[in-house]
Amino acid sequence: MKQLTYLLAASALMVSAEAGAVGRLATVSLVDRDSGAVLSAHYYRGEYWVAGRPGARYAIELRNCTGARLLAVTSVDGVNVVSGATAGYEQSGYVFDPGERYEISGWRKSNTEVAAFTFTASSDSYAARTGRPGSVGVIGVALFRERAPVYTPPKVAQSLPAPAADAASGANQAGADARREAEAVPPPGLAAASPPAKLGTGHGEREYSYVVDTEFRRAQSEPNEVIRIRYDSLENLIALGVIRRPQPWPPGPNPFPGSPRQYVPDPPSG
Repeated sequence: MKQLTYLLAASALMVSAEAGAVGRLATVSLVDRDSGAVLSAHYYRGEYWVAGRPGARYAIELRNCTGARLLAVTSVDGVNVVSGATAGYEQSGYVFDPGERYEISGWRKSNTEVAAFTFTASSDSYAARTGRPGSVGVIGVALFRERAPVYTPPKVAQSLPAPAADAASGANQAGADARREAEAVPPPGLAAASPPAKLGTGHGEREYSYVVDTEFRRAQSEPNEVIRIRYDSLENLIALGVIRRPQPWPPGPNPFPGSPRQYVPDPPSG
């Protein structure tokens, strides 16, 4: 398998986002960065939907809910947010320490800079502008557990005849080769594209965002969990039936209509 670069989230966030969170091994939420609001996740016909505000900057907030490190391969509109490649499970992503919370706020440009995620018209999305409009309107996070380190017992000197020692060494080497062959699992294919939506994610202004490189060995080639969140404008989600339009509640009858509420009057002028 080819060598990949994984990014270690460099800072934890203390703000709770459980109200709009989706996921089991890790929770995923969308945050409107201009208002600071966590966007509500609406469950409709087997999928989670979020209403984005056109023009607003947003972030994907992840929190590792396990006691071990996790790799989060993250895609927006079918594009890997780290490399810009058409998203696949086997690609680079962010590594989260146990219990860590971090905001992925844009397309990764370097270890110190991102281009901000912005809700925009689908035709102006980064995916559409790079010729890949087929999955606009969906955010995906593929989570991988880390492979436990293999314990190698220390070598112990033995007073055995040379042929017997060589035979034992050969057997150990054969066992190691068998283990390596069993671990060599080919990478899976690319994720299936989702239907396009009317709201997409643009390539916004450059911002400072610091991460460092790290190593991560996956416990298996397939994700341990895949989280999928679709998004569109509020108007479109109401039209689709995902969100019900709020109905105005008529005021009730006043039992004392001749006695309106009175407050402290202003003092006389002059």
